[in-house]
Amino acid sequence: MAVIMALHGYYYNNIKLGNQRRALHNLSFPGSISVHKLPKNRRSKFDKLENDKFPRLLVEMRQTELPPSKYGTNGRAVKMVPANEVVKRKTMSENKVEMGSSSKQAVNGASLVRRDPSPALTKTTKSRTSKELPPLEELKVLPSDEGFSWANENYNSLQRSIDVWSFVISLRVRVLLDNAKWAYLGGFTEEKQKSRRQKTAAWLRECVLQLGPTFIKLGQLSSTRSDLFPREFVDELAKLQDKVPAFSPKKARGFIESELGAPINVLFKEFEDRPIAAASLGQVHRAILHNGEKVVIKVQRPGLKKLFDIDLLSMSCPGNLKLIAEYFQRSETLGGPTRDWVGIYEECATILYQEIDYINEGKNADRFRRDFRNIKWVRVPLVYWDYTASKVLTLEYAPGIKINEVDMLTSRGYDRLRISSHTIEAYLIQILRTGFFHADPHPGNLAVDVDEAIIYYDFGMMGEIKSFTRERLLELFYAVYEKDAKKVMQCLIDLGALQPTGDLSSVRRSIQFFLDNLLSQTPDQQQTLSAIGE
Repeated sequence: MAVIMALHGYYYNNIKLGNQRRALHNLSFPGSISVHKLPKNRRSKFDKLENDKFPRLLVEMRQTELPPSKYGTNGRAVKMVPANEVVKRKTMSENKVEMGSSSKQAVNGASLVRRDPSPALTKTTKSRTSKELPPLEELKVLPSDEGFSWANENYNSLQRSIDVWSFVISLRVRVLLDNAKWAYLGGFTEEKQKSRRQKTAAWLRECVLQLGPTFIKLGQLSSTRSDLFPREFVDELAKLQDKVPAFSPKKARGFIESELGAPINVLFKEFEDRPIAAASLGQVHRAILHNGEKVVIKVQRPGLKKLFDIDLLSMSCPGNLKLIAEYFQRSETLGGPTRDWVGIYEECATILYQEIDYINEGKNADRFRRDFRNIKWVRVPLVYWDYTASKVLTLEYAPGIKINEVDMLTSRGYDRLRISSHTIEAYLIQILRTGFFHADPHPGNLAVDVDEAIIYYDFGMMGEIKSFTRERLLELFYAVYEKDAKKVMQCLIDLGALQPTGDLSSVRRSIQFFLDNLLSQTPDQQQTLSAIGE
């Protein structure tokens, strides 16, 4: 209900509601999906250069009609060749390049043509870029993973199990001492307990980093669950978003070459060794293709699948995390009877294995891009499938300002109210219309472009809402707008959020009180966030 309260003001002012029983496809959002087709790509002219004494090579990009199922480029299909074919053609062209007026050479969808002294027209696909690549010196230097045992190639399951269970036992002892009043010298006070919990939380964050990608990812997910963990733990775990160690450029280059089957200099015109970002499961490098397109390459951490198998699954026995979840489930002090720790483990395991399949992530990005293809204020990076494999994902370079950097947005004159309205509207479209939504919308995965378009990143964690649920959610919104407590209660029952047991008259009165007294108020932001957390 807190979410409904937070979004009610937006709905009240922007969506003109009609009949409650109107079909779902007739739902209209302000300025959202247009019926007009996308404009054709602009053609640019290359005029004759002065003092052109030598033959020059031009790049001719030709759009081709290709089945989207094969390349998945969503209206921007560019015929490209496999990496092994690039190697063959590059080898043939190193010593001799035909310069005849009719001779051409194609590399990665680009035709090399001799430039005549006379002016000529070339067909080029205009790449949508918002900014130039910032200088390398401005990139943040990320910590290295060289000192961590989990990054060692000889790291085995026995050593892993010892590390994990040593951590679990130490955490258990620390939590017991934090809650035991007799363990405080000079007597127990709330200030002493808070100080000790903060120290335990800092220790927890360091241990999570030492345990590597699996625990780092779980720590990031836990940083949004103040209902499961103490506030001190949540605040410390949130720091994992920006302090994940990167692996060496040598490992990144070798991994890319082994996955794509060609040397880096053949695949890319330029490649930056220093990563622009490092996450729990991989890191991102910038590069430029031979046709001039700026891209980012998401590279999975080497040995990640092996580590997941040890932590989550095992052929001989359950993974470490499943055993930990079962232990937590049996412990009353850890909220076992009131929390489904095993269910949380199963959901996390499913999500983690989906996230390390970059082919699946690329398909998710393509589908998400199609859903918003007619909305100019939502931007989804294009997937370059010929430079993508199960552990390497190449995307269009789409830089932007992180959506939580409010001061920078304000200093550059961005309309924050319009950005927030577009963000809410985008999620309403995902939930109520398309049914395919971004399930990991932390500030690192949302940015703002120079034209105030919202940029989405990281499509490894996506969710889907079936049509039946979408229709019930739509009816729920209509019922809230009409302040009909009986209809709201029935919608909650249909959605499975409310069990129809016993006398529900008290529930109906509570809902009616909420609709009559709270929806007309403008809640404080902190109160709203607290209510949503509860």
